[in-house]
Amino acid sequence: MRVWQLPDRRAESEVVFEDALKGKLGTGWDWLRENPKMWRHSEKGLEIRVEPGLADSVKNVLLRKAPDRSRGKYAVEVTVEFTAPPSRQYEQAGLTWYQGDKPVFKLVHEFIDGQTYVIPGKKPTDTRLMQLRLVVTKDEYVAQYRPGAKGEFQTAGSGKLAPAADEKVSLQCYNGPAAAEHWIRFTDFKVLKLPE
Repeated sequence: MRVWQLPDRRAESEVVFEDALKGKLGTGWDWLRENPKMWRHSEKGLEIRVEPGLADSVKNVLLRKAPDRSRGKYAVEVTVEFTAPPSRQYEQAGLTWYQGDKPVFKLVHEFIDGQTYVIPGKKPTDTRLMQLRLVVTKDEYVAQYRPGAKGEFQTAGSGKLAPAADEKVSLQCYNGPAAAEHWIRFTDFKVLKLPE
């Protein structure tokens, strides 16, 4: 008797780029508004201090060229961890999609009114560690997350993402407290080409 198995869709993904973010940065990264004293490497990952600031003034934005969405379906993944409990309204960390020098979309773990959420979708969370996954196609996105980087990805939101030249994806954190040192740990960054 033949036993049929469903294909593992993740196994069919092609790794385009990966960087564990431990010890040193891989090739292809650039800093925007770098503040060298406010980021560091550790054996556990890249740590960036959550400084005060907003989306258009955030410091220590780590950028790289985004995958070419006209050539297929891609996923961008990273794991983020609050190393101290967030305390300031809108304190956040995650992925931001840039078109040129303008941030146009974010998938973040964010502190709002005393609770953490995944944004978009405002999905409540109860863990400091979150794996984020942004799936992009020629004109759409799907924002996903996995609490504790375990289990199946859950969808936080989806929508249109108009094509544009000079797209980048970033790791960033902002809206941190000025008087306390809060650090975000970033690990396991990946860009995957997904089956259509």
